[in-house]
Amino acid sequence: MKLKKLGRTSSHRRALLRSLVTQLVLHGRIETTEAKAKAVKPLADKMVTLGKRGDIHARRQAAAFLLQKEAVKKLFDDVAPKYEDRNGGYTRIIKTAPRRGDAAPMAIIEWV
Repeated sequence: MKLKKLGRTSSHRRALLRSLVTQLVLHGRIETTEAKAKAVKPLADKMVTLGKRGDIHARRQAAAFLLQKEAVKKLFDDVAPKYEDRNGGYTRIIKTAPRRGDAAPMAIIEWV
């Protein structure tokens, strides 16, 4: 299956993933469930690819996806230039201990 549904409607899922990618750009690392981290990884990598392109169209595409203007600025000014010589694989997922309340498998997703 190409798309993980995460038990949500399509609009809720899109809002969730946009929020997670925005927070990853702003904070550099986030802790979430393993399934959500795996769903965020390709989207975050795509944002870095847009940041590496650096033209106005890429900036507008990133602004349409990310929820905050500060995230767009940080993506293009700080995050993307670090990966100029890298051809992909900008994020890593580190599995952590299960969540205490419901034992959901947790993971940290961060920039490499």
